[in-house]
This record gives sequence, structure tokens and C-alpha cells, in this order.
Amino acid sequence: MDVQGSVASGFEPVEDAFVKNFAERGERGAAVAVYRHGRKVVDLWAGSRDVDGDEPWQQGTAQIVRSATKGVAAAVPLLLHQRGLLDLDAPVGTYWPEFKAHGKERTLVRHLLSHRAGVPVLDHPIAMADLGTGPEAVAAQAPAWEPGTDHGYHAQTYSWLVGELVRRVTGRTIGRWLAEELAGPLGLDLWLGLPAGQAHRVGRVGPVEPPEPPAGSALRLRPKRNVAEAYADPSSLTRRAFAALSTPDENSAAYRAAELPGSNGIATAPALARFYAGLIGEVDGHARLFAPATLALARTEESAGPDRVLVVNTRFGPGYMLHGPASPLLAPGSFGHPGRGGPLAFADPESGIAFGYVTNGFQKGVTADPRAQALVRAVRGVIG
Repeated sequence: MDVQGSVASGFEPVEDAFVKNFAERGERGAAVAVYRHGRKVVDLWAGSRDVDGDEPWQQGTAQIVRSATKGVAAAVPLLLHQRGLLDLDAPVGTYWPEFKAHGKERTLVRHLLSHRAGVPVLDHPIAMADLGTGPEAVAAQAPAWEPGTDHGYHAQTYSWLVGELVRRVTGRTIGRWLAEELAGPLGLDLWLGLPAGQAHRVGRVGPVEPPEPPAGSALRLRPKRNVAEAYADPSSLTRRAFAALSTPDENSAAYRAAELPGSNGIATAPALARFYAGLIGEVDGHARLFAPATLALARTEESAGPDRVLVVNTRFGPGYMLHGPASPLLAPGSFGHPGRGGPLAFADPESGIAFGYVTNGFQKGVTADPRAQALVRAVRGVIG
């Protein structure tokens, strides 16, 4: 595999793991970047820019990162809170009065961010042609459980919950806020709502099957029966949560141009890593974005235990997944977000590591892709 890019001395094991992903884990095209203490120490790319093509991945190739978008979007309400513009302990209805419908008047902003709002599903899924009705639909939806009493991954509805909250508070769409307040100043190749002029940068994504593991390998283990049944049952919260947005064509211009902070951010691996590096420390003269109290808040556990949607134990802070068995990051203090089928981005303040991985081939699985995990293990081995 012709790997392009660079690694700092000592980080060669990350390149070794990256190469192995192509040789043994079914990678088609991907990139990985790592910052440490504000300095880029890994920037690698290889394979094809399109999952179904052979044009080579170039420096600056960007991809849809699915739910890794949630971690980027989560910075917006936390920064609004840091600036005194958003109270996490206020009812969502304070900012968005229509959301009070059907017993949701006691839903707090922190419930919305930590997947405790009780509206992971919609009785009437949203079609791509009707994306603008998403906020109205979640506001009118009756909760599946009493808000604040339990948690379940809001796979698709997170987009309208967080996006509309930000719009009500700032008067700007969340994509515009990210572009003006974060991506522009930090020089990030990261978009929530892809500008038409950047379309040539973005590769085609699609599903890929991983190679069959060797006989007797632990990797041959199948999902637990209850997990498999939840994904197979059309009436389950699991299936309904992922189907709240009717199956979109992720490669279409319309989908890429939409602003769905739960699922359709587009970024390069270096942009994701630089974004998280900027949250936890100074980068190229830019002051750290998260004040100490906000950084502590991002890593404060709000939800833990059995997830009513993912049917595994998950841990969430306000907007971020936290390190745990279902979504291993670098260390106990890490925070970030995976994307279904592959992408991953996070920060680990204690080690100064910020990590970004993007791929054009989405494998089965939601929170712990083996390719991303191999790269994380390599980083962990390097830093000790």
C-alpha cells in the first residue's frame, strides 16, 4: 500500500497499524491524523478517494463522517454555555417554546445533549425532501420515556434537537456558526452544509464487508442475541431511531449540502484532529477554545449504563461519548464521538492527544470499528 504523508519520530507504529488496516481489515481509502500538545505528529492517507473507484486519495480529500459530526456539533452549545448564552439546566422550552408539547416541558438542555430527552424516534420519519420539517416533528413528538429518567442514543433526531436549539439561541444555523466561529478561524477543512465549491474535495462513501477473521479468532464473535434482534426488529427503538430520517443517499449533492449535526459533517482527518486539539490546548497561536470549566463539563458523565437504543452500555457527557467498553477511546479521560461504520475523532487532555480518522468504506458496527481501534491502540502504545 502506497501510504502518503508523514509521522513524527516515535509515531511510526501508527503508520504500521494504518498499513495493516489495508492489508488485513478491508480498508479501501482512509486518512488518520494525530496532534499532540497542539503539534501535528501524524498525517497519513492512502487508497482510493471513492469507495467504488480507483482514483487515489489526495492530501485534503474529505469524507462524510456520520455521527463523528455529533462531537463537532456538541462544541457549539458548550461554547454558548461558556459565553453565558445558554443555560444547560434550563428547560429546552425556554429557548424553543414549541418543544414543550406532549409532556416535554421539563426536558432540560443537558437532557437533550446527553441523549436523555426521550425522543430518539419519530412516529413519522422525515424524508430528504422534507428536512426543513425536522424541528417541527421532534417538537411535536411524544417522548418514548419520561425525559431525564433514562438514556437512549438519538441517532438522527439529535440533528434537529441541537440544530434548532442553536438557531433559537444565536439566530444562525449551526453550520454557519461552526464555519464562522470555529472552522474559519482554525483553518479547518470541515463543513456542516458543504459549499458547492468544495464538492470536488469529497470522496464517495459506501458499505464494505470486512475480511473474514481467521478460524478461532475472537473477532469472529457475533453480536449478542439481544443486540442483533433489536437491529432486526422494525418496531424496536433501535431500528426506528436510525430510520427517523428515511434512508438518504449520502453521496448526493442535496445530502452533503444539508445541515445535519447528527450525521452529515464532512471533514478531513487533519481537520478533525486539529478541531479537538483546539478544544484542549493552543494550536498555532490560537487560544484554547474550552475554558477549564467547560472542558470538565464536556467530560462529566450524564448518561451511563444500558442504552435503550444501542442495547449496550454507553456513556455520554453533554454531547460527547466518553471512554468505555462500547466506545473505547484513548484513556478514561478521553471524550469525542465515533461515526457508524468507521470514523472516529476525540481528544485526551491528559496526554495532549487529539485524533481524527476518516474512511470511505463503512463496515458493520456503530461505536467501535476495528480499523479505528487498531490506530487508537497504536497511539496508546506510543505514548505509554
